[in-house]
Amino acid sequence: MSAVSIQRWEHAVVTGGAGFVGSHLCAALLDAGTAVTCVDDFSTGRPENVAALADRPGFTLCRANVSEPFTVPRPPDLVLHLASPASPADYLRLPLHTMEAGSLGTRNALELAHRSEARFLLASTSEVYGDPLEHPQSERYWGNVNPVGPRSVYDEAKRFGEALTTAEAGSNGTDTAIVRLFNTYGPRMRGYDGRAVPTFIRQALAGEPLTVTGDGLQTRSLCYVDDTVAGILAMAAHGMRGPVNIGNPTEITMLELARVIIELTGSDSEIRFIERPTDDPSVRCPDITLARDKLQWEPKVAAEDGLRRTIAWFRAQPEG
Repeated sequence: MSAVSIQRWEHAVVTGGAGFVGSHLCAALLDAGTAVTCVDDFSTGRPENVAALADRPGFTLCRANVSEPFTVPRPPDLVLHLASPASPADYLRLPLHTMEAGSLGTRNALELAHRSEARFLLASTSEVYGDPLEHPQSERYWGNVNPVGPRSVYDEAKRFGEALTTAEAGSNGTDTAIVRLFNTYGPRMRGYDGRAVPTFIRQALAGEPLTVTGDGLQTRSLCYVDDTVAGILAMAAHGMRGPVNIGNPTEITMLELARVIIELTGSDSEIRFIERPTDDPSVRCPDITLARDKLQWEPKVAAEDGLRRTIAWFRAQPEG
């Protein structure tokens, strides 16, 4: 995606901007000439993710919990709401914080957008589809979610956020958009965040067994972070409400992913099968017809290329 399509934004607020995806989004906006205010409470985001941005013209870091009222230096014309624990390790550790970010945090971000007459974008998730009975998943599918299971604090927070965003647009005329992100990966992921890609890479580089859950035949669709960011910005620029799936329609089993990472790292690690988590989806694959047709967006980075870049980043980290 060219930078030209996002240069019309003067000032963007990115909640959760010190997180994995958020930090890449902040950098892309700055590269396009947009001033950026990053709002983060560092409950899961990391200061080092935005350290390189601190001295860049137009960048402001605001430490705040979006579940409480917060202020920014000046009115934005774009609000991108990403603030939320997003990995199993985080939302299981911070269940109430996760639900507050999806409810109160979404409300506060929407109010900022409404006051400022700004475009608002909610970064939702493929987890709203639960363990899907439709495959691949299109935006018309309503999902199969356990509302009281261990994953429900994240699933239902995002579903509520979508409902709240839709109600805000209908009731107050706020310019809103919803994207559903599928299994993004890349540099700046945390090795212990519980997601498959960083877990397998960390284990392979350490020579530890790669822990594959269940029989490993459950699938995911992995989208490199640069592609995800391009999809988010394409949706912000378009003006459509959505929801729109942003993800890679190429599936891979977890067993195959483990084997690929062992090969790409040159590791002699073995594979060890462990118990599969409760409500772990059996399949996950986006139908991206809408994104292709309306946004002219589709992922560009091949899985092997993206995994090589991610592995190289992990190798360069002090912890290994």
